[in-house]
Amino acid sequence: MVDKQVGWGAEHADVLVLGIETSCDETAASVVKGGRMVLSNVIASQVELHRLYGGVVPEIASRKHIELIMPVIDLALKKAKIKPTDLDCIAVTYGPGLVGALLVGLSSAKAMALALGCPLIGINHIEGHIYANVLEHKDVEPPLVCLTVSGGHTDLLYIDAYGDYKILGRTRDDAAGEAFDKIARVLGLDYPGGPEIAKQALSGDPKAIDFPRGLIHEDTYDFSFSGLKTAAINHVHNLQQKGETLPISDIAASLQAAIVDVLVHKTLAAASAYKVDTILLSGGVGANEALRDQLRQDAQALGINLYYPSKVLCTDNGAMIACAGHYRFLKGQQSPWDLNAAPQLRLGDPV
Repeated sequence: MVDKQVGWGAEHADVLVLGIETSCDETAASVVKGGRMVLSNVIASQVELHRLYGGVVPEIASRKHIELIMPVIDLALKKAKIKPTDLDCIAVTYGPGLVGALLVGLSSAKAMALALGCPLIGINHIEGHIYANVLEHKDVEPPLVCLTVSGGHTDLLYIDAYGDYKILGRTRDDAAGEAFDKIARVLGLDYPGGPEIAKQALSGDPKAIDFPRGLIHEDTYDFSFSGLKTAAINHVHNLQQKGETLPISDIAASLQAAIVDVLVHKTLAAASAYKVDTILLSGGVGANEALRDQLRQDAQALGINLYYPSKVLCTDNGAMIACAGHYRFLKGQQSPWDLNAAPQLRLGDPV
């Protein structure tokens, strides 16, 4: 019988989990063995398709997921060199995300689990991002603080025990990734905006424009990026009205610096308050080099260790979903067959 109190560090080498992720514009599937070994990690991106529209078009994303989901799953199984009947369980993202996109993955996972007679485990997409660190850093153990920052979410968590999350702070409006994407669009940069802002920032002056740092001096771990977004848009519009050339690199560098300053300040404040020596960084924006560098340097100065996944595991992928599913499976958890997509799901919400 599996120990119900098993944690991240325990491995059960023979457990095979298929993870399915379709929350936005990546159709992804992965087979993970023993909670740690990635046997396959197939990701079919729709970036080029949605770049034509400057952002993700939900209906187009859903239709593309329908086209890709079974070929992606078949390829993941083939690369893992296993048969569907070898699987112990199927884990799938059920929220948050685009409802149509989520339903494609969820329906496929239900059909497979029902046909194979194996458990179905619904995974919160944000929780999946946290477990991306577990795949690559075997020695990481709670207690710790985790910053999960992506296109739609900015969450600061205290993790006291395996699967036990205390929400310290969330964005009150726009997520950090949303701010990147929206300003990139105003600047005429390609989608996705975050990497384009980071690229432009390399040749810009981060002190050129004193953009606001929302809530940075407030006694809260919450975030707010709508004021920054508005300030940046107004700055661009004012320059355009005057007929001046946009200093895109300086705007990008200053915007990035403002976002990074807030994220780092809040995360280190939480780590100090909760007296932890470990910080996890996860989510798509966790691939931002400026954020990684500043958080690493400032954490080291305080004697705190920082861990983050490789960039392929920062973006949406099935491996992180399979890993999260593995540890829920070991605890004897499974989802009901009437599990539905939850586009507004937040970490800590009940299944």
